[in-house]
Amino acid sequence: MKKTIRNTLIVIACLFLVMIFTGSLYTVPLNQYAAVRQFGRIVKIESEPGLKWKVPFIQNVQLISKSLKLYDVPLSDVITRDKKSMIADNYVLWHVSDPTKYIRTLEASDLRAEERIEAAVYNAQKNVISSMSQDEIIEARGERLTQLLTDEANSDIGDYGIEVVTAEIKSLDLPDDNKEAVYARMISERDNIAASYKAQGESEAQKIRNETDKNVVVMKADAQKQAEILEAEGEAEYMKILQEAYNTEEKADFYNFIRSLDAFKKSLSGRNNTIILDKDSELASLLYQK
Repeated sequence: MKKTIRNTLIVIACLFLVMIFTGSLYTVPLNQYAAVRQFGRIVKIESEPGLKWKVPFIQNVQLISKSLKLYDVPLSDVITRDKKSMIADNYVLWHVSDPTKYIRTLEASDLRAEERIEAAVYNAQKNVISSMSQDEIIEARGERLTQLLTDEANSDIGDYGIEVVTAEIKSLDLPDDNKEAVYARMISERDNIAASYKAQGESEAQKIRNETDKNVVVMKADAQKQAEILEAEGEAEYMKILQEAYNTEEKADFYNFIRSLDAFKKSLSGRNNTIILDKDSELASLLYQK
C-alpha cells in the first residue's frame, strides 16, 4: 500500500515537473514579435525567432505580426489651393514598428490601427493637397506626392507604434458634376495652344516666303545686270570686229554694197514687190549700175 502511494506521488511529481518545464518554453515564429507579459505588464519583447524561456504560470506570451499589411483607404474629397474639388482613392502599406506602444495604445488591434491610419492619411491629404494647385498636384503625382503623404501621415501615428511604409494614391479624380466643365476648359486651352502654334508656324512660313521672294528678286536683278553687261560686251566686240574688218575705203564700200543688197531683198519679200526709188539712192545706182 505504501509503495503504491509512493509510486503515485512520484508520477504526480513527474507530471508537475513536465508541466513546469513545458510551461517555461515558448516559440517565437518567423516574422513575429513575442511580448512577454507578467500580470498584464509587458516585461520583455522578443523579436528573434526561436525557442524561448519564461516563468511558468506567471508570465504569458502575446504574438504580434511584423509583416506588412495592406489597407485600402475609403474615398475622400479634398480641396486644392485653387479651390478645385478632387476625389482621392488611396491604399496604405503599414507595419508594427514598436510592439510595446502598439499594445499599450491600440491593444494590438489591427482594426484600431487602421482607424488611426485612415484619419492620419485623410489629414495628410488635406494638408498636402490644400497647399498645392491642381496643376501642381498633377505634376507632382508619383514618388514626390507619395513621399509627401507618407511623411505627413507618419507624423500623426508615431505614438501608436505603427509606421506607414507608403501612402499611395491610386487615383485622383474630379467629382462627376465638375468633370464636363473641366474637360471643356482643358479642350479649350489646348485648342488655344494649337492655334498659337499654328499662328507661329504660319508667321515663320511667311517670313521664309518673304525672304525667298527677296532672294529671287535679287538673283533676277543680278542675272539681268550680268546679261546686260555681257550683251554690251558682245556689242562692243562686234563693233570692234566690224571696225577691224572694214578699216579701209574699199572694204567700207563693199560693206555698204552688201547692206544695200540685204535691204533690197527685204523690201521685195511677201506680196509687196513694188518699190519706188530715188534715182540718186544706192539701190537705184545698183540697178542702173552707176
